[in-house]
Amino acid sequence: MGIKVKLDAVMARRRMTLTRLSERIGVTPANLSILKTGKGKAIRFSTLEALCHELHCQPGDILEYEED
Repeated sequence: MGIKVKLDAVMARRRMTLTRLSERIGVTPANLSILKTGKGKAIRFSTLEALCHELHCQPGDILEYEED
């Protein structure tokens, strides 16, 4: 399986909308949506840092490794 993105779950727990998060971290809603749905191929450390800062979480709360 590889890396699973759990951004939607973290956002739901924090009651954060995609639009609001996008505005706060300076990433387009389209790019956040790609990441949120797990369709992204990569993430910049600066984006991951901004997500963690805004959502008050750790990278492991957003990303998870799943073995095949």
